[in-house]
Amino acid sequence: MMSPNLVLVDTSVWIEVLPPRKAGSQLQERVANLLAEDRVAITGMVLLELLGGARNDGEYERLKSMVSALHHLPVTDLIWERASRLGFELRRKGFTIPFTDILIAAVAVGFGAELLHRDRHFDIVASHFALRIESNQ
Repeated sequence: MMSPNLVLVDTSVWIEVLPPRKAGSQLQERVANLLAEDRVAITGMVLLELLGGARNDGEYERLKSMVSALHHLPVTDLIWERASRLGFELRRKGFTIPFTDILIAAVAVGFGAELLHRDRHFDIVASHFALRIESNQ
């Protein structure tokens, strides 16, 4: 189940790097390099956030086609269990993290993938659990 060379790219990054954003940012370059190395992964929750946020049919189909070439990390029963435990432990420590982010973090941990993000919630999770992150705040 380990995929240590994969990088799970969070929605917070996709929003910043997909057109019509201004080209040439360091983050866009990072994602482009990961894509060229065939290391980019996605999971169902990120897919839902991306496709669910499409502005029209054309954008929906373009995004769907783009993500079809990525490595898909499934949410197994073990991942759901890990996410539940993660959410429970974080609340006990006084942190309320959206369940969507907890699930994405659990997928990254479960597959041993690094999580590329722009969301402070993942920094909190990584400071308490074995989540490997690349933060681009």
